[in-house]
Amino acid sequence: MTAPPTPTAPVAGRARHLRGDSGQATAFVVVLAMAFLLCLGLVFDGGGLLRAHSSAHLMAQEAARVGVQQIDWAAYRQGADEVGLDPVEASRAAQAFLADAGATGTVTVDGDTVTVTSTVDYGFVLLPIGSTTVEATATARPYTSPAAPAP
Repeated sequence: MTAPPTPTAPVAGRARHLRGDSGQATAFVVVLAMAFLLCLGLVFDGGGLLRAHSSAHLMAQEAARVGVQQIDWAAYRQGADEVGLDPVEASRAAQAFLADAGATGTVTVDGDTVTVTSTVDYGFVLLPIGSTTVEATATARPYTSPAAPAP
């Protein structure tokens, strides 16, 4: 019968196994971590870009509504049958709203229609892409209820 191996003598199978996969788990973890960070960046910055677009659209809608409320008060006071927009005041009010909201944009007044294009900058946080500009356009027209019939 042979004596069992001494603790100082390496077992041949175990020594070969320890040399065979040195560093493979580390490379796998690094690749997996990079893929996870890329997915996290796509989700986070993609959501931020959608929020910026939604914000730009909301600002354009609200600025158009503010502009369409600027009626021609002189015609109203004179008792005109139809009261239109004051184009200068409508444009000024919509631009002022955009400036107060922290956005830039263009305002066009055509008859009784106010069209606003809002521009918002978005800087990516996790993805190394830089920044982009998001635009949205909205149009508003005044709504007047029909005159009530005389009793």
